[in-house]
Amino acid sequence: MAETPGRSEPRGAMSGRPGAHGTLITVAPTGAEHAKADVPNLPVTLDELVRTAQDCERVGAAMIHVHIRDEKARPTLDLGRLRDTVAALRSETNLVVQLSTGGAVTDQEEDRLRVLDAQPDSASCTMGTVNFGDDVFLNRWAFVVELHQRMRERGIVPEYEIFDLGQLAALRRLLDEHGPPAGGHVHVDLVMGVPGGMPGDAETLVAALRLLPEGATFSATGVGRASLPVLFASLAAGGHLRVGMEDTLSYARGERVRDNAQLVARAAGLARVAQRPPLTPDEVRAILGVRQPAGATS
Repeated sequence: MAETPGRSEPRGAMSGRPGAHGTLITVAPTGAEHAKADVPNLPVTLDELVRTAQDCERVGAAMIHVHIRDEKARPTLDLGRLRDTVAALRSETNLVVQLSTGGAVTDQEEDRLRVLDAQPDSASCTMGTVNFGDDVFLNRWAFVVELHQRMRERGIVPEYEIFDLGQLAALRRLLDEHGPPAGGHVHVDLVMGVPGGMPGDAETLVAALRLLPEGATFSATGVGRASLPVLFASLAAGGHLRVGMEDTLSYARGERVRDNAQLVARAAGLARVAQRPPLTPDEVRAILGVRQPAGATS
């Protein structure tokens, strides 16, 4: 498709940056909500997670958003397990490794901050409190600031998770008062369709883009039934994609997801149809300002 002369890129697109016409695909394979007993194909052990990561990288993922589980498949923020997970994913894949600092809604702030001691490439930073189904996902302003500052001190690139439009105003305040993130580039993930957060539709996504900080890029995550509408809307708006079994267990009406690679492959195929093929992990590192881990050769 020929480009229209003088047409401006949508806010959040990566005009002028490496990989400007490609798509960052993040896989979120596990999450903290689903029980292994209910979802037998959910990857919860380290071996399962590594195999999932390899499969997803093979079909187009460049980043992995990681929640971990304990020996009983329960959500945990155990630092030893987190370090082992980061090390294994770096050893066995070239993916950008992003740890969740959200954990489960019951996790304490000190444990969520300690996640950064595992030294991932990237970590999530949720920009405000939100009703999360029947629960409350608490993110006090002082905690958000502390996460932002600690990531900058450690050179960990944040992905600012946005569950509602007002959290984009909070992001602008954060950047104005406390400076740019590690890596210097602002990247957000619009988490859409969570009961209690913003709806997962094109109209809301467009409204969110008007509130993005200048120069920021964005991914979008559609939860549950919002997964495909948000995927299509994000591609159309020049954005990027997060998919995975953390966010949906349905591939189509009446059809359960086989594995995370199935969701990544669909996202990659649609990105190619949109003439914005999947970016490689190294292209994503260059775009987001992710530093190479110690000892890396690529």
